[in-house]
Amino acid sequence: MKMKEEKFYTARGYELLDKDSSTLTPSMEDYLEMTYRFTLDKPYTRISDLAAALNVQPPSVTSMIKKLAEMGWVTYEKYGLVVLSAKGREMGAYLLERHSIIEEFLKLIGVKADMVLEQTEKIEHYLSCETVQSIKKLLQLFEQQPGLRKELQEVQGQ
Repeated sequence: MKMKEEKFYTARGYELLDKDSSTLTPSMEDYLEMTYRFTLDKPYTRISDLAAALNVQPPSVTSMIKKLAEMGWVTYEKYGLVVLSAKGREMGAYLLERHSIIEEFLKLIGVKADMVLEQTEKIEHYLSCETVQSIKKLLQLFEQQPGLRKELQEVQGQ
């Protein structure tokens, strides 16, 4: 089989190609998304809240929040509150929307309920904004045409 003239990379290779110093890592995205989730109810969150929600130790949260603060995503005072900056709120909203879109897509295609969250967490960091928007449009199509969902379920044998 003859291969196309495309350049292939490992998953890590693609990460490195897309990386610059202002890029959020997957872990940073997780912290920012969770911070945003907490700030939907109140304008701030605490290190202990993030540690419990993300199943990590408070010193790990403090370290990450300091990095996010240096990048301008949050403000943080030692032993104080974590508050999203304007760009942090905007990014947090996007990250939560992206998470919801991917989660809904995985449910649509029949991923088992007990695997949806883990699979969403693994996938969400590696899709471009354009891909997420394409998935969103597909979900909207299935929403507008309920017969399509039924057809898909029949094909899947559900």
